Amino acid sequence: MGRGSLRIYLGAAPGVGKTVAMLEEAHRRRERGTDVVVGYVESHGRPHTESLVDGLEVLPRRQVAHRGSTLTELDVAAVLARRPQVVLVDELAHTNAGDGTDSPAHAKRWQDVEEILDAGIDVISTVNIQHLESLNDVAFSITGVRQQETVPDEVVRRAEQVQLVDMSPEALRRRMAHGNVYGADKVDAALANYFRVGNLSALREIALLWLADRVDEALERYRAAQGIRDPWPTRERVVVALTGGTGSETLLRRGARIATRAAGGDLIACHVRSAEGLAPADPAAITRLRRLARDLGAEFHDVAGNDVAEAILDHARGVNATQIVVGVSRRSRWQQLLRPGVASAVADGSGDIDVHLVSHEGSKVGHRRARAAGLPARRVAAGLVLAVVALAALTGVLVATREGHTLSLDLLLYLALTVACALVGGIWPALFCAVVGSLAVNWFFTEPRGTLTISDPPNALALAVFVLVAMAVSSVVNVAARRTEQAVAAERESAALAALSRDLLAEPRPVPALLDRARGDLGMRAALLTERGDDGAAVVVASTDPAHVAGTRLADGSAWAVDVTVDDGVHLLLDGPPLAAEDQRVVEAYAAHAAILHGREQLVRAAREAAGLARDNAARATLLAAVSHDLRTPLASIKAGISTLRQSGLPLSPDDEAELLESVEESTDRLDALIGNLLDLSRLETGMVRPHSHSVDLLDAVVSTVRTTSAPARVDIDLEPDLPLVRVDLGLLDRVLANVVENALRHSGSADVRLTAGRIGDTVQLRVVDRGPGVDDTDKDRIFAAFQRLGDAPRGDGLGLGLAVARGLMTVMGGTLSPEDTPGGGLTMVLELPVAVTDPVPTPEEDA
Repeated sequence: MGRGSLRIYLGAAPGVGKTVAMLEEAHRRRERGTDVVVGYVESHGRPHTESLVDGLEVLPRRQVAHRGSTLTELDVAAVLARRPQVVLVDELAHTNAGDGTDSPAHAKRWQDVEEILDAGIDVISTVNIQHLESLNDVAFSITGVRQQETVPDEVVRRAEQVQLVDMSPEALRRRMAHGNVYGADKVDAALANYFRVGNLSALREIALLWLADRVDEALERYRAAQGIRDPWPTRERVVVALTGGTGSETLLRRGARIATRAAGGDLIACHVRSAEGLAPADPAAITRLRRLARDLGAEFHDVAGNDVAEAILDHARGVNATQIVVGVSRRSRWQQLLRPGVASAVADGSGDIDVHLVSHEGSKVGHRRARAAGLPARRVAAGLVLAVVALAALTGVLVATREGHTLSLDLLLYLALTVACALVGGIWPALFCAVVGSLAVNWFFTEPRGTLTISDPPNALALAVFVLVAMAVSSVVNVAARRTEQAVAAERESAALAALSRDLLAEPRPVPALLDRARGDLGMRAALLTERGDDGAAVVVASTDPAHVAGTRLADGSAWAVDVTVDDGVHLLLDGPPLAAEDQRVVEAYAAHAAILHGREQLVRAAREAAGLARDNAARATLLAAVSHDLRTPLASIKAGISTLRQSGLPLSPDDEAELLESVEESTDRLDALIGNLLDLSRLETGMVRPHSHSVDLLDAVVSTVRTTSAPARVDIDLEPDLPLVRVDLGLLDRVLANVVENALRHSGSADVRLTAGRIGDTVQLRVVDRGPGVDDTDKDRIFAAFQRLGDAPRGDGLGLGLAVARGLMTVMGGTLSPEDTPGGGLTMVLELPVAVTDPVPTPEEDA
């Protein structure tokens, strides 16, 4: 029994008609004689959907208890017992309900579907694009709604058929307005929030792109299964062949322009390196190319191959490319006659792939210079000395023992000497040895001796073959020796760079560590990193020897042994002896690391500055909120007291007048303190002052604040004894406590508010507990937003700024303010205050 097939109707948004499309397909199959049943269909009370269920066999659902209510779920056992050919299962991402004995066998409905498929039953299901696991965060960023029910992408990708159910945003909104999706009481809210035109357009594009990628994957699987290597131009894919040399950036930008001419075109940067890993590659150049490819929206692939042209073509065919961009050859004309360049080879073997040959600033230059690099001069000199001395010695020995050997042995000995010279000094000493050796054999050991003429033709042929073989063998040995040296150097560089990367990860200050490592590895006296300042002058970012740098002109590049451009305006400078040519790649690698580390440090600084700006914005918001909220209460008390005293017809006793005057005085003092705190906040927002933090006795601060609240008798203070002092600004703490306690009193009805406190680690946790209606988890963050009352102010007083002000001030003081549910109902505000180091409590005069 084989596995059943899965067909999924993928919706771009709720209400596009996935379930209707699934039911219509079920009716079509039923008319063709297929055994189709409804396992689970959710009609959401829509009449048209319910009418389509009529005429289809509907299997009973499983009744489950869930949180005190009874729900219905898909009955997998009933489906397996019935064993239809096809079963309809709606809402693939659904989470199964059930408590206790009714707990489901599978947590998710897609797992139920997997069990049904394993039983050999075909399944037709539905899912919306926002329920795919990989797109959940994307959908949330667009719609602002986090989907709690998701399905793994792999489940949907494994489906034999995925059909998109699409509808334009305008048509879907019209369907919503006509009441075909939601009830009339939900239409306005839905249209104003989730079902906005922008949201629907974005979700529609995501669905189309996701399905297009799946179609592309299916096409690649088909081409691989059928052994099709020729590209199919279903989508424009431009491959840019890069070597990392001069002109690579020009090629990449040209390829980007070509790709953008076709809507939906893909750009792929293909860097080709030798499969042996011995070809020189500039790490800094490769880093720049990767960054440029990322900026251009291209994929960057690193491929290796013995034949560069064939590697490019194989990669282009592998990604189903339609166009290849390659630079024109750097070879001269006579070199191209002997061996065609990469561009010519790519064009000749491209087949149906279009090839663009692009001229650039690196063409026609530098090739012979790169080929001319050989062994060091000391090695060549040593090889020549060996050739002269060994030739003289070998010839002398052979002349002295002339009768004990044959011409063939002489040629083999001179050939061995030629190979030795090639190993020591390269091709030129070996050629010198081969030519001089052939002349020596001709003069001393070939008849007639003592002349350069040869009487025996076979001897002449043997001598000619000796010269050719000696030249060929010396050339091969020379190349092998160079490759061996390159391999050893590459291994040494790789080990050094790997150790460098590993060590820098553990360094708390990686840039100075990098400079110190570069100075030591390259034998320099000093190393530093500079960047261009605002005035255009060079500024030292980091240095291994500040005293040495102080006496050196940074702007004078000639004063440094090495001056490498790391990034725009950033330079790596090394002071010391001249650098060997073979160390240049190591310097470039250090420069690439420096670019990465410098960029990372810039990002860290930018993040710190952004955090500082965020704190400044929070302080500014707190200031504005306080002006409109906290100043009104004392002003209202002052005005009420003065208005009462001014009413001439209102008889007041001396005690009443004294009480009113005392109230006006207290409100004035409080207003004066608030204005002072607000001025401090404004200075804090501009970075001119800091909070006046002192060691404060929390109990005294709490009692002082509670006395000024609207109902101090309803506040129960229950703080732990022997609490440590907290380090806060006493005036700001008073405002925080007043706002939080007043908020608790307002929402507790007639119940009391309880204040408790205890020490937890390096903080003291003060809890303000009320017994009000509480706040939903989804609204706990919103209550700290300005002008947010969330319908929780029955009397309608206040602007909903108290908690916003309180949290802002707590942040300024280095504390936190967070909400928790009160056991048994209500809300608890938790204030975490830092414990003070032993520090005298300020007197009232000091705090003022």
